[in-house]
Amino acid sequence: MSNQLRRKGIPVALALFAGGLLLSWFTHGTGVVHDDPKRNISIPKQLTVPLQVQAAYNDTNMFFRYRWPAEKPGIFHDVVKFEDGKWITKGKGVPGSEPDGLQEDRVAMMLDDGSVPEFARYGGYLAIGAGIDTFTKHASKEEVEAHPHLGKKLKGDVVTKSLPETRTDINNWASVQPEEILKAQREAGYFLDLWHWRAHRSNPINMSDDQVIAEGRLGDAGKSSAGSNWDSEKKQPKLMFNATVTGYKALKWDDVKQGKISQDSTYFLREGEAVPFDPAAGWVNGDTLPKRTLRTPEGSMADIAVQGKGRWADGYWDVTLSRKLNTGHPLDDKILKDQGAYAVAFAIHRNATGGRWHYVSLPASLGLGRSGDIVAQRFAGDAPQWKDKWSDVELFYPGQVDWPQLNSKKHAGAEFIRKGQPVTTHHSVAQLKHYGIEAEFADEIRRQWLWTLLAGIALIAAFGIALNQLLKRNPGV
Repeated sequence: MSNQLRRKGIPVALALFAGGLLLSWFTHGTGVVHDDPKRNISIPKQLTVPLQVQAAYNDTNMFFRYRWPAEKPGIFHDVVKFEDGKWITKGKGVPGSEPDGLQEDRVAMMLDDGSVPEFARYGGYLAIGAGIDTFTKHASKEEVEAHPHLGKKLKGDVVTKSLPETRTDINNWASVQPEEILKAQREAGYFLDLWHWRAHRSNPINMSDDQVIAEGRLGDAGKSSAGSNWDSEKKQPKLMFNATVTGYKALKWDDVKQGKISQDSTYFLREGEAVPFDPAAGWVNGDTLPKRTLRTPEGSMADIAVQGKGRWADGYWDVTLSRKLNTGHPLDDKILKDQGAYAVAFAIHRNATGGRWHYVSLPASLGLGRSGDIVAQRFAGDAPQWKDKWSDVELFYPGQVDWPQLNSKKHAGAEFIRKGQPVTTHHSVAQLKHYGIEAEFADEIRRQWLWTLLAGIALIAAFGIALNQLLKRNPGV
């Protein structure tokens, strides 16, 4: 009996050893991090991007200057292209870069005056709630449209950025507070001011989008700088270029796709300058028109302007935005004051990316004439001279990390958040750029760990059995 066990022991050990090696080979040969469009996953090759910021103010106005690298200027958003008698949309948002280059470059800044205290500690992480659009797991279009507040009242069809206290349960995107609570929160200043410059939908008319983050990412009161150039009933554009002024009634698809159109040319349709669309104008395949029209914004949405020109040159965007210190719209904007202290966080889109495929910053302090990570210098005159040094901000790809997850048992640092410790106490950008990707593949990484554990157990068992057989064969050793 003993001899039989010995004879079987070596084959068993070899089988376990071979099985452990094969398990390691098949589960570790390719890794788990890879693009997966079906799950809304696309990992950028570059995980960090530098952003430079300057700030200044005079008696009435606030100025921010932003500079960041971009391989080429993304001056187009979605368009409609004429193909075989029909107009089709090109440039819909996709995971990662849009293949035809049809997502505009953008820079955004969230600003708070202390009314949202967690923002100064956690920045944009605070605004990523449950069910947010473009995450692997997100609320469906039908669910959002059916929601009484987000869908029925606000006419939304996706879950956007929001603040935690606008929900009764941070784990449930649909648990929006009653309207009287939302109104009281807004009046108490519980919102983030969002400056949102867009290379196509605002820059050509020297404006910036002006938004607010509360129960969603919402526009300020009034009319925005961008409208739709699509007649859904007639299935055709509303406007086209004025050929008597521009020399063409449409752009050429190949020129748009290959980036041959200059930022100094008329590549946008502005209401009052463009002309009504003529379906009998002799359209040919490849004729292309922007799907957005530009117009003069109104009300609170007209508060932020581009000073000078937002320009791309030598591989960099250089954009300066200005706004009154006191816009007179305290329910939409944070009112800024001399010697005031504020919190800011930044984001950029480049390389034809939209949605969550951007680069973001950790929160930074802003001081108007006082100390801060970014110091706004006071000046006399109409425009700053920008003689002060840039403030360098490192942006990173955030991956799929939301506020509910950060406050859950899955996050080892949830206890520190409950204690109010800032994210920078325990994490650096160098860490966060990897943590965000790990969050996108959490299940796969956990499964990989289990396979590794099993492979390790098999190898240890094989070694133990083999050693045991060796000792039995050589009892004097």
